[in-house]
Amino acid sequence: MSLQVELEQHRNVLIVRLRGELDHHTADVVRFKMEDAILRGRCDHVVLSLKDLQFMDSSGLGVILGRYKLVKSRGGKMVVCDIQSNVRRLFELSGLFKILSVYETERSAVASLEVVS
Repeated sequence: MSLQVELEQHRNVLIVRLRGELDHHTADVVRFKMEDAILRGRCDHVVLSLKDLQFMDSSGLGVILGRYKLVKSRGGKMVVCDIQSNVRRLFELSGLFKILSVYETERSAVASLEVVS
């Protein structure tokens, strides 16, 4: 299975929806698309929606951590929402939940960032 990346800007929040599998084959595509959107767009914050992400490996963790550092260095915040149980487990084991807030829905994630802005 491949990966689809959907980007949407809502005010100053970039919403990134991932569908499929985020692994070493698809990590560079996600890295490029997210960086391009963050650096070109007028977005301060990122919502990573993982509702349709079926699989992720350590390459995916690296992409997420790298984009988190980029957003944070620009004074923004990144949050995650709609995480499938197998991907949630990887986040827990890696310790990413120590730096990323998680929300049940995309709407609540976006709302939390609009308060920050």
